Amino acid sequence: MSGGETGEFHDLVNMTAGELEEWLDTEESASVGQKDGGGESTGHASGRRIVQILRTRRGDLDDDDRAHMRKVSGYIRRHLAQRPSGNVEDSRWRHSLMNWGHDPLKE
Repeated sequence: MSGGETGEFHDLVNMTAGELEEWLDTEESASVGQKDGGGESTGHASGRRIVQILRTRRGDLDDDDRAHMRKVSGYIRRHLAQRPSGNVEDSRWRHSLMNWGHDPLKE
């Protein structure tokens, strides 16, 4: 992953590890996203992985981490392009983005 891709991830993921971890413990976080047959949504699982990545020194990231960072950046970019009209504060759209480490109201 180039420095630009790493930078893009850190630009798009605008929640700290602590903020994201706290968010993932909420009912709102658990209630959004596609679930893989089990109980946890793809975005919620991704959020847990993002917390780990944010707490890892950049030099210690492995290829799997960098691949997940690219996946996260792509998801956030695509999802931002689908912003609904009106107030998004309590929307499923915002909650889903927050599971992926981006709070659109924090910009």
